[in-house]
Amino acid sequence: MSMNFVDQLYAVFEVHGERNAFCIEGIFYTYKELLAKTKSIAASLNEKAPGERKIGILATNCLETYAGLLACLMTGRTYIPIHPNHPPERTRQIVEQSQLQTILCNKYDRQNAVVRLIVTENLDGSKIELSNSKYNSAADAYILFTSGSTGIPKGVPITYGNLDSFITAFGKLGYQVTCEDRFLQMFDLTFDLSVMSYLVPLCIGACVYTLPDEGMKFTNVYNILEEYNVTFALMVPSILASLKQYFHEIDLPALRYSLFCGEALYTETTIGWMKCAPNAIVENVYGPTEATIFCMTYPVTRDGLIEDYNGIISIGKSMAGMESQIADSDGHLLEGEVKGELCLAGDQLTMGYLNSDRNKTAFFEHNGTRYYRTGDIAFRTSNGNFMYAGRVDHQVKIQGYRIELSEIEFHLRQITNDSNLVALAIPNHAGQLEIQAVFEGQYIDVSGTLSELETKIPSYMMPTQVHFVKTFPLNTNGKTDRNELTKILNSTK
Repeated sequence: MSMNFVDQLYAVFEVHGERNAFCIEGIFYTYKELLAKTKSIAASLNEKAPGERKIGILATNCLETYAGLLACLMTGRTYIPIHPNHPPERTRQIVEQSQLQTILCNKYDRQNAVVRLIVTENLDGSKIELSNSKYNSAADAYILFTSGSTGIPKGVPITYGNLDSFITAFGKLGYQVTCEDRFLQMFDLTFDLSVMSYLVPLCIGACVYTLPDEGMKFTNVYNILEEYNVTFALMVPSILASLKQYFHEIDLPALRYSLFCGEALYTETTIGWMKCAPNAIVENVYGPTEATIFCMTYPVTRDGLIEDYNGIISIGKSMAGMESQIADSDGHLLEGEVKGELCLAGDQLTMGYLNSDRNKTAFFEHNGTRYYRTGDIAFRTSNGNFMYAGRVDHQVKIQGYRIELSEIEFHLRQITNDSNLVALAIPNHAGQLEIQAVFEGQYIDVSGTLSELETKIPSYMMPTQVHFVKTFPLNTNGKTDRNELTKILNSTK
């Protein structure tokens, strides 16, 4: 019987104590140091939060944060990452939905002192012996909160079993990774791609390289890749769009695996990137938070025979233990090369949202199999690969973050008491999506509105442009024609 991922962590700590586990802000930390921090935090949780399963973690870029994650996972708890720069209102909603009583933070944080805070920076060393006896595959390992259409973030619980299934399926992809590899971790810990980026390397005794807090993300990514000869990198495609103008200067011969997830991956840009990473295996991977990190993969070949649709590279086939199907709006599975909604089933699928009525519409059963509606339009090619063809609704991904445009509209309407507005995601000159707010009527000063909006939503959801249109175009159903409105805005550039 194979070890679960928690067993793997225990084994790594026992064998690889002197190896580097993390490089954070240019400082290396060994597995021995990481274990000491993990034990101290676990002991503090046992003392100050006995019996509490759910633990919030203020997700700052420091060793204590990662030790806190491991302290939760290695003692059978559930961690809930909280972004330190998100508005207090969003944190309050997360605390209320998940019924959090305790938050770990490396330093005292007044803004997030809505519940008990355990400061982890200077905890005394502990002789506590961690035990894996509490491992339960059905228990929640973590809960991530994504954008919600009602203005309230949706909680997505992922169980230990879901996470085990991902680690197992990842191992079957054939990547030849060892403790000698160096992994990039470029994501906020509130974003599920971070879980692969830190947990996979820790399960094999490799070193994790995180991004510094200061500076531009895309330049930091390149600097880490180059300076530390990173061998494995999972990134969002928007990084390539930002780096594209520098492709002629970039040379990363040490990079062995270059994976992309979270947004549409464009063929032209990827071909350019492959010249920058001449020795890398490049793959496009796909998966919503609800299906545990990613669950489909497509190897991008260097022979020019890349499958794509409208310039977007295929999302490939399902990983082991998962199933992908195309369904119509009634939940009927469709055969052949026909477009429909991409639906997922299998071992990595969440059991449902936290306290959400959306479970009734997001999940359905067909012949005894439970499927999740991704909201993505796709179709299956003759060789079994899947092609992404857009969104069913107005949910978009920007820099890998899933955003409900309706959530932005909700808050704008609440602030302005005006229902004649929409939020659109429109490509800029570099081809990257930007949020733009459009009001119907004459120009008014909205600086105060935007300042208040900043207290309601994360920065990546903020509109970068605001427009005023005398009258919104309507479609045949009498609804605002968003496509036509987008054309009008593009024509005025």
